[in-house]
Amino acid sequence: MGATKRIMALGAVGLGLAAAGCSSIPDHKGYIVDETLFQAVQPGIDNRESVRGTLGTPTMTSEFGDPVWYYVSSLTRQAPFRMPRIAEHTVLAVTFDAAGNVVSAERSGIDQVVRLDPEDDETPTLGRERGFLEDLFGNIGTVGTGPGAGGAGRGPGG
Repeated sequence: MGATKRIMALGAVGLGLAAAGCSSIPDHKGYIVDETLFQAVQPGIDNRESVRGTLGTPTMTSEFGDPVWYYVSSLTRQAPFRMPRIAEHTVLAVTFDAAGNVVSAERSGIDQVVRLDPEDDETPTLGRERGFLEDLFGNIGTVGTGPGAGGAGRGPGG
């Protein structure tokens, strides 16, 4: 009976290892969101320096339009032999006026994330579909016939 118990114990250990191998691996990227600190940022009261002191350096800042600081946080999970998937995603956006005072502090989540799935090796575009031969021979007869082309009618003294 001792051998049977050992086999059952080894089977249980093997089953446990197999189950552990199928679990997903979490990975956090970016800013670590602290709800208390985010709630401490108040429009009309805080400025850039106080926000930097409370939330730290932003993940990225806006290049155009109103000055906005973004704090981006993502939690991904990856099953074995699979691509990672976003499980949680949070963006804290703090908008400033020209004087550097906080105008708004907003949060967005995974509902604002757009998933793009490229089709094969091509990106779909608007416009006319052209085949290989049209791409290859499409410019025959059009070279040199447009404005600014060589020859007569080139401009003054042309």
